[in-house]
Parts: sequence; structure tokens; C-alpha cells
Amino acid sequence: MELLVTRSLYLCALFALSLAAPLPAAPDRCAGIEFDAITPDEKGTALFFIGDHLWTGFTGPAQLSNLHFRGLSGAVNAAFRMHNTENPDDHDHIYLFQNDKVYSYFNQNLEEGYPKQIQEDFPGVPTHLDAAVECPKGECVTDSVLFFKGHDVHVYDIATKTVKTKTWSHLPSCTSAFRWLEHYYCFHGHNFTRFHPISGEVTGTYPKDARHYFMSCPNFGHGGDRKPLKCSDVKLDAATTDDGGRKYFFTGRVYLRVDTHRDGFHPFPITRGWKEVNDGVDAVFSYSNRMYLIKGDQVYIYKADAHFTLIEGYPKTVKEELGIEGPVDAAFVCPNQHTVHIIQGNMMRNIDLTATPRVIDRELPLPLSDIDAGLCGENGINLFKGSQFYHYESAMILAAGRIAPQPQAITSAMMGCQD
Repeated sequence: MELLVTRSLYLCALFALSLAAPLPAAPDRCAGIEFDAITPDEKGTALFFIGDHLWTGFTGPAQLSNLHFRGLSGAVNAAFRMHNTENPDDHDHIYLFQNDKVYSYFNQNLEEGYPKQIQEDFPGVPTHLDAAVECPKGECVTDSVLFFKGHDVHVYDIATKTVKTKTWSHLPSCTSAFRWLEHYYCFHGHNFTRFHPISGEVTGTYPKDARHYFMSCPNFGHGGDRKPLKCSDVKLDAATTDDGGRKYFFTGRVYLRVDTHRDGFHPFPITRGWKEVNDGVDAVFSYSNRMYLIKGDQVYIYKADAHFTLIEGYPKTVKEELGIEGPVDAAFVCPNQHTVHIIQGNMMRNIDLTATPRVIDRELPLPLSDIDAGLCGENGINLFKGSQFYHYESAMILAAGRIAPQPQAITSAMMGCQD
């Protein structure tokens, strides 16, 4: 009798399980969904949140978010990666917001003392946010976070812990926001709109379907069958690092920012950053918080603040600005120096940028010719020629050299090309 009862209970349990509702399927972002939050993690991988799931990167299936962020339960309202280099204990931490609570994670571990009330960490910032995005100094005036709620944007200054509120009624209500390679995106529905992080200005034709740009979906995509550029096919036109540490490579009509490589590489039109320069560049150098872009016999000078602004009265001729005739093959200024090194053919001409008028103060032959670009940093000078570069320890060694060093190949680590 006891055996019969046990067997009956077992069969009832099996029957009950057979009637139970199946486990809900993981969400499919290619179906056209609205994300709850988006942020890069400390390694640069983009995280897309919806409900209790997330996607890591631009490809792959959804996963439960609490597998990545222990202690997290339910949907996230907003998220961002902290940019605060002045405070290494906080820099690169991932902040997740739920209603009136905030969580802080580093390497997917919840920091001690969290979750907290939002006001404890971010005084003046409202609860039940719609979106958030970090905005480093150089892109905003100071290291900041933009918090979105409806059409109001609460700009939080990380250093002073103060908030200024703006109303951007022209921008759709953002359900998530994402900063990627100096560009800022407001996501709404399955679309996105790119905006200026200081003014909220929208330039270009928007909204656009996110499935074409931020994920790999069948029958979607904006690059066609374009394949990654092989490193052996690379040919730079110019390279420079500005006073804020932003490093740019220019090739054809596009540029890449390469110091933010952990977040990925992507070419953008030069006109997006320097809208008056619409036919590529021959040489670029940075000096005294200004960026000089040279094309033919013209030089454009931009103020290198949060965003590049053409200085009134430019472009001018290279002769008028630098005291030499164009064109220019390459140009560079070394850190904390006041001399621009201009390369034309197999000659390097040095010009003192503090002098008025500017004239050549030294002219030197080089063991190289047909240089495409030059870049000087703390580790020395790289002269680029085709898919290779020549490294020199200093401008003095370059000037004294009579035999070119062994060329080195441009690699994927430098600019995301295919080795």
C-alpha cells in the first residue's frame, strides 16, 4: 500500500510538471526592443540591459544579468561607467540604478556598502531615472554624468557634486544612453538619436534603427559586406595627440580615435569632428591646446576644448601661418616642446611656434622620403610610411641619423586593422 501511494504521488508530480508553463524565452534584441540601460564595462565591452537579462557586446545571446552582477535582481533603470581619473578607487566602476537605489560594481563584484540611496552618492539627482551616461572632461567641460528623466537632463559634476538641470525637449525621451568613441547616443524604442553632450544638439538624419548599427542581426547592417582593413593595406595621412591626450589617426576622409582602444575602433568622417575640412588632410599637429590641420596650401586651426571649434579667420595659407610653402607630407610637435617638425620629401624643416613671424630655423636632410605621417610622444617618434613605421627615440636622434632604422609593421593593437 505504501509503495502504491508513493508511486501515485510521483506520477502526480510528473503530471503537474507537464502542465507547468514553459520557462520564458530569453529576449531577442533583433526583434526590435527597447533597452532599459546601456553601458561599457571596465574592459570596454558594451552591456545592453532589458528586464533581468543583458547582452555582452554587439553579438551573442541574452544572459541573466545576475550572472554578471551578483546581488542584482530585476530590471535596471540606468547605468554608466564612472570616469574619474582623479579618484582611482572610483574610476571605471559600473553604476547601476534601480528606482531609488544605486549599485556600484568593479570586476562584477558589488562594492561594500551597496546598494545605497541615490542621494547618498549623487546628491541632487532624482530617483526613478530613465537613463545615464558618463561625459569625461574634454567632451564635457568637466568630468560629468548626464542623468535623464523625461526631457530633463541633470548634469552632475563629479568633482563638486553639484547638479545643473537642462531641458532638451527636442530630444526624444531616452530610455537608455550610451557613449561610444566620443559619440553620444539616446536610445528610444528600437531607435537611437546621436546628440551633443553639452548642448543636446542633433545633427544629421535621426532617428535610426539600432539594429543596423549596435548589434548583428539578419537583414540589418550599415556596412554591407565591408571587411576589416588588413594592416598590410594601411596608409595613414596624418596622426596627432592633442593636449588632452586624445590620439587620432587620419586616413582618406575618415579618422579614428585610438587612445580609447579598449572600447573598440571605428572610423568616422573627418567632417564629424572638424566640419570645415571636407576633403581629407595632408598633415596634422597639436600645440598649445590647438590642432592644426593642413590640406594643400591651407591650414585650419581648431581650439581643442570639449569639441573642436575653428578659430575665426581660418583657414589661412601655410605660408602665412608657418612661413613655408605647401604642400606638407607630415608634421609633429613633441610633448612640452615649441617646435613643429615639418617633413617635405626627404627634408625636415623645424619652425619655432613661439616666434613672430614664423620662419624655418633649421633644415635637415632625412634618410627617408615619402613619409605619410609623423607622431611624437613620451616614447619617441614614429614616422609612418605605408603599412610600416620607423621609430626614433627623439627628434635629436632623428635629425642626426643618416641610416633609417628597421621598419616595424602597423598592427591591429594600434588601430584595429586585421593582422
